[in-house]
Amino acid sequence: MTSNLSHQPLSPWWRRGALIVLAVGFATLGVVTLLAYRNAPPIPARVVDGDGAVLFTEKDILDGQEVFLKYALMEHGTLWGHGAYLGPDYSASYLRREAEIVRDTLAWQRHGRGFTHLSREEQETLTAALPPILKENRLDPLTSTLTFTAGEAASFRLQRQEWARYFADGAPGLPPGYIKNPAEVDALTAYLAWASWATRANRPNRAYSYTGNWPYEPLVGNTATSQALLWSALSLIFLLGGLGAILFVFGRFDFLGWKGEGGAPRTPLLPSSALAPSQRAATLYFAVVAALFLLQVLTGGALAHYRVEPDGFYGLDLNNLIPYSLMRTWHLQLAVFWIATAWVGGGLFLAPVVGGREPRGQKLGAVALLAALAVVVFGSLTGEYLGVHDQLGDLWFWFGHQGSEYLDLGRFWQVLLAAGLVLWLVLMFRALKPALADPARRELTSLFMVAASGIVVFYLPAFFWGARTNFAVIDAWRFWIIHLWVEGFFELFATVLVAVMFTHMGLVTPRTATRVVYLDAILYLSGGIVGTAHHWYFTGQEWIAMALGGCFSALEVVPLTLLTLDAWDFVKLQQSRDPADRNPLAAQQRLAISFLMAVGVWNFVGAGVFGFLINLPIVSYYEMGTTLTPNHGHAAMFGVFGMLALAVLVYAMRASSSDTLWTRVEKYFRIGFWGLNVGLALMVVLNLFPAGVVQLLAVVEHGYAYARSLEFTQTGFFHASEWVRMVGDTVFIVAGVLPLVIATFIAVFGRGGALRPTPPSMPS
Repeated sequence: MTSNLSHQPLSPWWRRGALIVLAVGFATLGVVTLLAYRNAPPIPARVVDGDGAVLFTEKDILDGQEVFLKYALMEHGTLWGHGAYLGPDYSASYLRREAEIVRDTLAWQRHGRGFTHLSREEQETLTAALPPILKENRLDPLTSTLTFTAGEAASFRLQRQEWARYFADGAPGLPPGYIKNPAEVDALTAYLAWASWATRANRPNRAYSYTGNWPYEPLVGNTATSQALLWSALSLIFLLGGLGAILFVFGRFDFLGWKGEGGAPRTPLLPSSALAPSQRAATLYFAVVAALFLLQVLTGGALAHYRVEPDGFYGLDLNNLIPYSLMRTWHLQLAVFWIATAWVGGGLFLAPVVGGREPRGQKLGAVALLAALAVVVFGSLTGEYLGVHDQLGDLWFWFGHQGSEYLDLGRFWQVLLAAGLVLWLVLMFRALKPALADPARRELTSLFMVAASGIVVFYLPAFFWGARTNFAVIDAWRFWIIHLWVEGFFELFATVLVAVMFTHMGLVTPRTATRVVYLDAILYLSGGIVGTAHHWYFTGQEWIAMALGGCFSALEVVPLTLLTLDAWDFVKLQQSRDPADRNPLAAQQRLAISFLMAVGVWNFVGAGVFGFLINLPIVSYYEMGTTLTPNHGHAAMFGVFGMLALAVLVYAMRASSSDTLWTRVEKYFRIGFWGLNVGLALMVVLNLFPAGVVQLLAVVEHGYAYARSLEFTQTGFFHASEWVRMVGDTVFIVAGVLPLVIATFIAVFGRGGALRPTPPSMPS
C-alpha cells in the first residue's frame, strides 16, 4: 500500500528550484564563455625577427590550425593539455625545444660556443637568463606585430625543419609521410610557435602567461601560480560546506531519494502487457547498440596496443592503414554513438508505455530514424578516414575530420545528427502527448519530454565555431558539448529513464520518481553547469574561469557521494521480507537493477573520487594530459554512462522477451555484467591509476614535456603497466562485451521464444 503523501502533488518549489538553478547557472556560464572571446590569446597579424623580417603571419597561424585539425593531431597528441596521449603535447614539445635553442643561441652570442661546451657556472647563468627573455610579451597591440628575439627566430626556423622530419620519418602511431605537403608543415610550425608563445608570454598587466603558466616548465619560468593555489584551497571549502549541507538535508528529510515516503506500489503503475509496433522497432536500436559497443571496445584494444608497440600490432603494420589518430577518433566517436543510440532507443521504447497508446505511423518513424542514424555513423567514420588521408581537399571540414576531440565528425554529419535528434524529439512528443494531457501523469511526462529536449538543444554549441576560430574559443564551446551535453543532460535524461522504468515496474510512485528527477537536476546542475569551467583553467582564459570552475566543480562531488545510498536503495526496492509485497515485474528486472547499482558505485569512484582528484586547479596544473585523465574518463564515461545505457538495454531486452527466450539469454547478460565490472576495475588498478600517479610524479620532478615524451612513456614502470593492462582488457572484451553482444542479438533476433504480442488496439 502507498502512503497518503504519495498521492499528493509535489510542492511547486521543486520545479521552481530546478528553474532557478538552470537560470543562474547558465547566466554565469554564459558570461564566462563570452569572456573567452576577450581573453583568448591574441593572434598577431605578423611575427617578425629583430631586423623586421617577417617570419610568419596571422594567415599562416590559422592555416596551421587547419592542418592541425584536418590531420586529427588532437587525436594523436595534445595542445594545451587537451587531446590524446600517444603523441607529445605539441605546444609543450615546441616550448621545451624553443627554450633549448634560445639557450644555445645565447651561448653563441655571449661565449662563442654551444651551451654544452660551457662550464657549469656559465650554463647556470644562461639558464637563469631564459625566463625573463621568454616570458616578456613583445606583442605591439597597435600594429598587432609580435617581435621574436634572435633565439626565438632561430627556434622557429630550426623547428620548421625538425617538424618536417618528424612527419616525414613517421611518428609513434603515425605512418611516414603523414603530412606530405611542405607548405602544410611550415604552416603547422607557425601555429605551434603561436601556441607555445601563448603558454610562456605574460598577459598584459599579469605575472603569468595566457595559459596561466601551463605547462609546468621551470626552464622558461613556467611554474604554478598563486591563483591555482588559492582557488584549490577555496574549492575544498566549497566541497566540505556542500557535503555538510546535503548530509544534513538528507538526514532531516529521510524521504529523499528512491525510497520516497515508503510504501511503494505493489503493482506496475503504467500499462505494459504487450509490445507496441514502435517498441518492436526500438529493439533493433539495441542490436545496433551492441554492435557499436563491440566495435568501440575493439578499437580501444588496438589503441592500448599502440601504446606498448607503437610501430606494430602483432606483426601487422596498422600505422599506414589506420593511424592512431584515426583509431582513437573512432574509439571516442563510437562510444558517443552507442550510448546515445541507447538513450534514443530507450526513449522510443518507453514513450508508448508512458503515453498509453501508439500513435499512427510511429513504427515507420522509428525505422526511418534508425536508417538515418546508420547513415550518420558509417558516413562520418568513412569521411574521417578519407579526411586524415587528405583525400577530401577543401571539403575536409564538412565531410572529413573536424579535428576537435569528441567533436570529430564533419560538419555535414553533425547537421544530419542534429536533424535526427529533432526527428527523435518529434517521435517522443507524439507518443507522450496523451500523458501530457493527463493531470495524473503530466508532471513526470513533462520532465521526460524536457530532458529529451535538452539533449537536442545542448548539441547546438557544436555549430558555434569553425576551423579558423581561435583555439581558446573552440575549446570553450567544445566543453559545452563534452561536459554539458554528455555529462549534464545525458545524465539528466538517464535519470528520467530510470524514474520511468521504476514507475513502470511499480517500485516507486510517480510522486517519488518526479521528486528524484527534480532533486537530480538541482544537485547535479548546481555544480555541473558552472563547473564546466574546470576544463578551462589553462586554455587561454582568465582567473575567473579557474575561480568558478574550481569551486563549482568541487560541488559536483556532493551528489556523487549520495550514489552509494542509491545503490543500496536499489537493493531494497527489489527486495521485501513479505512475499505479498514482492513485485513480480521488479523481480524480472533484477539484472537491469544490478547495472544501475554498478552505476552508483562507478559514479562515486570514477566521477567522484577520480574526478575530484584531477579537478583541483593545483593538481590539474601538473596532471592535465597525463594518464590520470583517461583513468577518470574510463571509470566515469563507461562506468556511469556506459552502464546506464546497458541498464536500459537489459531492461528493454527483458521487457520485450518471453520467459522462454529470457531463460536462454539471461546467463550471458549476467556473465557480461561481471566481466565488464571486473575488467574495468583491472584496467584501473593494473594500469590507469598507478601509471597516472607515476607520470604525475615525473611532471613534478622533470617538467611536463619530459613526462609526455617517448623517453618516459616507452620505458620503466609506466610502459610495463601498459602491458599488464592487457589482462583487464581481455577480461573486459572476452568475459564482458562478447557475452552481452551474444545475448542482445539472441534476444532481438532469436527464434526460441517470441516477443511479447502486439496489442490489437495499438495501430502501427
